[in-house]
Amino acid sequence: MHFAPDFPDDLAMRQLMELLHEELGLPERKTIRLDTAVNFDLGCDDADARHLMEALEERFVIDLVDYDAYRYFQPEGFDLFQKRRAKGRGDKLPLTIGMLYKAVKAQRWDTRELEADSPT
Repeated sequence: MHFAPDFPDDLAMRQLMELLHEELGLPERKTIRLDTAVNFDLGCDDADARHLMEALEERFVIDLVDYDAYRYFQPEGFDLFQKRRAKGRGDKLPLTIGMLYKAVKAQRWDTRELEADSPT
């Protein structure tokens, strides 16, 4: 695994990368950046995302009260009718390593703050 030159190297990031490796596996030949999206670039889907976010919440004691999986992941057993009812949830947004890192450091998920600061 290769990291971008400006990739943070502190305890929080090392623990986050360890968790991502355990839950998703990380590509050996891809450069990992803060804007690497776990849902688009690393292939994390709805089932993996549930496990990942539960592990993130437990390991880092993060308050995920503002986290909405539908913003980033297609639910299993996709239902077109349900999609239409969920306003603003049609196009999925990238869930980046940088967003996860900031949530770990803040110990809370603030969607507006994390998405506003996201390099996407």
